[in-house]
Amino acid sequence: MAGVTWTVRPEPVESPDAVATVRAYIREIAGRYYGRPATEQEVDAALAAEPDDELVPPKGRFLLARAHADGAVAGCAAVLMVRGTTAEIRRVWVAPHSRKGGLGGLLIATAECSALEMGATTVRLDTRDDLVEARRLYARLGYEEIAPFNDSPYADHWFGKTLRPFLGPLGEGAPAQG
Repeated sequence: MAGVTWTVRPEPVESPDAVATVRAYIREIAGRYYGRPATEQEVDAALAAEPDDELVPPKGRFLLARAHADGAVAGCAAVLMVRGTTAEIRRVWVAPHSRKGGLGGLLIATAECSALEMGATTVRLDTRDDLVEARRLYARLGYEEIAPFNDSPYADHWFGKTLRPFLGPLGEGAPAQG
């Protein structure tokens, strides 16, 4: 993936590209869970069990990553304000053709910035035992294991992180002095 760059931007969760990307994400993680390709009925059932209707401003945001060169969809992430100043990061996925190039980290960083913009000071997420690459990414990005915050049958690990506003290379965005 050397030399590939991406753009990550908010996308309406009901757009055709967003719907297709979420279905691809669910198809892959359900297939890994079942140890075989997921059926369309299983994908539909997963979407019904965990709908995305809340991923709209001001409480939520769906992010779509595209290859900068040709606009091809490369991955997604979502952010949802769940309580007070806590946001949950969901639906983090990098398309197979875009893996090993840093896009997962970029998606998480963009989700964290979105959470900050929505008023979050902490973020949390969950993942499964078999998604070892996700657990490795979260640990590398400063996430720490926390107590379970849901009873999802598909969650084996729960992570949290305190957010700190990014001030830019020269303190851009910092309050004016004087």
